[in-house]
Amino acid sequence: MPFLANTPVEKMTGPYARRWWALLVLCLSLLITVMANTSLIVAAPDMTTDLGLSSSDLQWVVDSYTVPYAALMLVLGAIGDKYSRRGALVLGLLIFAGGSVMGSMVDETSLVIVARAIMGVGAAVVMPATLSLVVATFPRSERAKAITAWAATSGVAVAVGPLVSGWLLEDHAWGSTFLINVPIAVLAVFGALALVPPSKAEGMGRIDYVGGLLSIVTVGSLIYAAIEGPHSGWGAGPVTAAVVAGVGLVAFVAWELRHPHPMLDVRKFALRPFTGSMLAVMFFFFGMFAVIYYATQFLQFVLGYGALDTGVRLLPLGGAVFLGSALTGMLTPKLGVRVMAVTGMAVGTAGMFLLTQIDKGSTYGDFLAPLMMLGLALGLAISPATDTIMGSFPESELGVGGGVNDTALELGGALGIAVLGSLLGTAYRDELTDLVGNRLPAEAMETAKDSVGAGLAVAERVAQDPSAGPQQAQAAVDAVHQAFAHGVAQTSLIGGIIMAAGTLIVLAVLPGRRGFARKSAEPGAGTTASEAATVREHTGSTR
Repeated sequence: MPFLANTPVEKMTGPYARRWWALLVLCLSLLITVMANTSLIVAAPDMTTDLGLSSSDLQWVVDSYTVPYAALMLVLGAIGDKYSRRGALVLGLLIFAGGSVMGSMVDETSLVIVARAIMGVGAAVVMPATLSLVVATFPRSERAKAITAWAATSGVAVAVGPLVSGWLLEDHAWGSTFLINVPIAVLAVFGALALVPPSKAEGMGRIDYVGGLLSIVTVGSLIYAAIEGPHSGWGAGPVTAAVVAGVGLVAFVAWELRHPHPMLDVRKFALRPFTGSMLAVMFFFFGMFAVIYYATQFLQFVLGYGALDTGVRLLPLGGAVFLGSALTGMLTPKLGVRVMAVTGMAVGTAGMFLLTQIDKGSTYGDFLAPLMMLGLALGLAISPATDTIMGSFPESELGVGGGVNDTALELGGALGIAVLGSLLGTAYRDELTDLVGNRLPAEAMETAKDSVGAGLAVAERVAQDPSAGPQQAQAAVDAVHQAFAHGVAQTSLIGGIIMAAGTLIVLAVLPGRRGFARKSAEPGAGTTASEAATVREHTGSTR
């Protein structure tokens, strides 16, 4: 057996013999792109201190990865389809590794943001390539299992990222959280060449670059507005971005409806299985990323856990993802996508509502059940939803399908952190103002209201002031802790309401098992007979 996998999938007469090893490489590639999002949350306090980051600076250190990541996936997925899905994977990993090396070496905020943006571009190539290669490499009878493993990896990475980051920060500077990506990316490159077979779309026409450009403008502007508007206020920049996103969306839909070979056939949104699954992915990651964002801060700043201890305490979420993935693999063929997706979203919503009970006296035990419920929900819901989305695309558009699925995932996560993060900040500031009043100097009070970390830094300065004393310092710490706990509870209430509304929407949009395949194969729906057969396999329907 040759060392390099050189035979294209399209020329194989039977299933690829080393496909499960190939899946391991693809999951490893996915793992580091998702970890790059979550590991930074734990490293943020060290970066803030070392680089002197303002709240706005930190926001863009985090989100400079997200904007290109979400905006470029659709276009880059199509390019991978046309030229080489494995080539796209390898190129994306190398770009990602290059950005990681840069991020580990620089010591200026602007350069860290540039490095994160380069990593985001690499991730935008890697993520849709991994999903399209999974679907292309596995026969239809095994795709559901392979996609379940892929989806479980994305969920586990949410918990593993903070753990690895915390372990590195015990003995190393924050730059190590960038550098750890490099050997993993290099290993994945060699693994891709040795184990992942080449694949590309057969008979694919010219790429719709105009539609691709409109999609980049629309998604990029939308995410920019969602991030900057709630955080910095709806000034000229965010409002302009929101208007551009709206105009871009209208132009994109109009162009795609007229184009003979569109980047994305927007008629697919008339298919209830496709649209319902897209909404399930987006709503779920809206809640998941937001909870990780503020639960991690609570564990570090309020409960006083170190970076590694925080990462360890997020591990039950990863274990619950595995449990949910095992259950969905057994139950989806029997119950169908609608039951599994809605059940998962309902469990996740309940976990979000449990966090409304958080107060200043809460312990890690109060977070354990909600985190495990969110992990279980992810395992139950995301795999069948992703499977359905990919089943809506023909073999020639797997990269586009992966880009669509991953854009929904990343867009949901970005909106969750932006919207719920902004609500958290507002609730924290209002509560802190009520608790402290005029007992701090105006300048110190403004600093304390910026974030929970800034509030604790102000309390530390109060402790060092001979005119204040330890009692006043402790009162400031208690006020910061109480204000942040109040913010978590209030934000979880709003987040739970949004998640509940999303669950009801998905319940209404997704058809039942009998209607699933029928609606996917309605004349004029833009679905081929082979696509409808794929959807029937995914749902366990024979009708």
